[in-house]
Amino acid sequence: MTNGVHAGDQVVLAYSGGLDTSIIIPWLKETYGVQVVAFCADLGQGEDLSQVHHKALQSGASDVVIRDLREEFLSDFAFPMLAAGAVYEGVYLLGTSIARPLIAKHLVEVARERGASAVSHGATGKGNDQVRFELGVMALAPDLKVIAPWREWDITGRVEAMEYAAHHGIAVTATKASPYSRDQNLWHVSHEGGVLEDPALATPKDVYTWTVDPQVAPDEPETLRIDFVQGRPVGLNGEAMPAVALMEAVNRRGAAHGIGRVTMVENRLVGMKSRGVYETPGGTILYAARAALDSIVLDRETKAFKEVAGLRLARLIYDGLWFSALREALMGFFEETNRTASGAVELTLYKGNVQVHALSSPYSLYSQDLASFDGGDYDHKDAAGFIRLFGLPLAVRHRLQAEGLSSRG
Repeated sequence: MTNGVHAGDQVVLAYSGGLDTSIIIPWLKETYGVQVVAFCADLGQGEDLSQVHHKALQSGASDVVIRDLREEFLSDFAFPMLAAGAVYEGVYLLGTSIARPLIAKHLVEVARERGASAVSHGATGKGNDQVRFELGVMALAPDLKVIAPWREWDITGRVEAMEYAAHHGIAVTATKASPYSRDQNLWHVSHEGGVLEDPALATPKDVYTWTVDPQVAPDEPETLRIDFVQGRPVGLNGEAMPAVALMEAVNRRGAAHGIGRVTMVENRLVGMKSRGVYETPGGTILYAARAALDSIVLDRETKAFKEVAGLRLARLIYDGLWFSALREALMGFFEETNRTASGAVELTLYKGNVQVHALSSPYSLYSQDLASFDGGDYDHKDAAGFIRLFGLPLAVRHRLQAEGLSSRG
């Protein structure tokens, strides 16, 4: 027995088929003497999951569980995040972060179904994902043990991990020439590692796997219409579509025009800065459309507060606190603001750029009569009294300064 886990116990591993989780299977068996059940979440990562299933068994798993979570991922996680306008550090659309609580939820479910004593994951001791997975387990099943191999074994990096895989006859796609760590789902694909770790170096073109180089994207712009109902996208170009089909369609169009490429240095939860490259073609389009819709359905104060609340939600998601009381409470606010977030937004896609050019909603607060330069139900003389009252503090401050007194005391 080690760390409360007995030889012969079942351990459920959050398995992706990548380098890290592939070598964890034989390591768990050698180190703990356990049976490993590989759990793979289908989040639309574009892989042949039958091959993932086969690879897990070849790597030594006693069984493999694959669940199609694409609809749940969008409906219960990504789209609520979109409706809240959550963006981390002004750039990151949280594609990896928002997937982790869903994986943790089903990791726990599979562990309960199998009577497992522990769960395991392939997140490194330097990354955010270890926190996200383990906080999810703590929130849903705090009695389960968590085995984090990257915090236990002697392997120090991806090169040694590749050598371990070769020694155990495990085929992996990562190579010393292309050592990037990637995570892909319906929302985005992330790239880390290798030369990307040096922020002084430009992102190599071979990093990108999804989006077209904006410089060689089509010379003709494309126009899209996104339909929303209570903050969630429900249709494309006038055609109602279920969540997965809509996301796939918007992704295809965005990727073809080089939409959604981001290279950023972000502040990790664990205290260091890291550099990553993200491709979020469909998400970038949907965020632009959703923000535009808010501009006509929310009043100024509600919109301003929603922006603040969206930033706070982004931190919670990034930090792995999806299953927290604060996140649940914030969702109540977002649900209220999204009651009137229905309408249509038209956008133009062109060489990496997204531009909103038309929008409408039955709940629009925009009044053409009030805003028009040509007459309308507005008395221009009313502005004089407003300006006098609004500027009164400025006039008082000036008087104090003229008398030689400092408004600062």
